[in-house]
Amino acid sequence: MYIAMNRFKVRPDAEQDFEEVWLNREVHLNAVPGFVEFHLLRGPRKEDHRLYSSHTVWASEQHFLDWTRSEAFRMAHKGAAGNKPLYLGPPEFEGFEVIQTVERT
Repeated sequence: MYIAMNRFKVRPDAEQDFEEVWLNREVHLNAVPGFVEFHLLRGPRKEDHRLYSSHTVWASEQHFLDWTRSEAFRMAHKGAAGNKPLYLGPPEFEGFEVIQTVERT
């Protein structure tokens, strides 16, 4: 499995707008091969921002890379540039290959 994360530093006065953008957006992941699940995470509040992260689980890194080159990806990210005023800087991407999973028994 592969986990793709983007971290967003959101201005304190833009938290509600940021969440509304994500919660009301058109989702294009459900039919993408290799997609497992998605989470939007609200993190700690700092003096100048609140940290958010999008967390997407994929069957493999190749499935994720295929998604980033797909029409569904382009559709999911259209208009994203208009949200720049919500952030302190660009999102920070981190990709992780899963090397161990422990499940509840």
